Amino acid sequence: MTNTYKTMTEALKDLKDRGFTSNFEFLNGAFRAVGGKTYTAEHVTIVEHHRFEGMSDPDDLSILYAIETDDGAKGTVADAYGTYASPQLGAFLKNVKMHEDL
Repeated sequence: MTNTYKTMTEALKDLKDRGFTSNFEFLNGAFRAVGGKTYTAEHVTIVEHHRFEGMSDPDDLSILYAIETDDGAKGTVADAYGTYASPQLGAFLKNVKMHEDL
């Protein structure tokens, strides 16, 4: 299923409607479901990702990841990409399985 979203808000709404309801944050080298469990890279799969570029500012770049954990939790995490991307999150994501690779 390929989705093209114009805004991150539109993508978040659709992903939530499809069951990606957890909000994940990257903290201390792992994903943590806000108010919940922590997951290391081997317990997470990136199901899909979407890039966004601000219409008026090319420096306003972001990427939204839809992720699923090995215990069935589904949610999203966002990061900048390009100059403002988190190098720590980028290094973590290199160790995460991508749905396309399965």
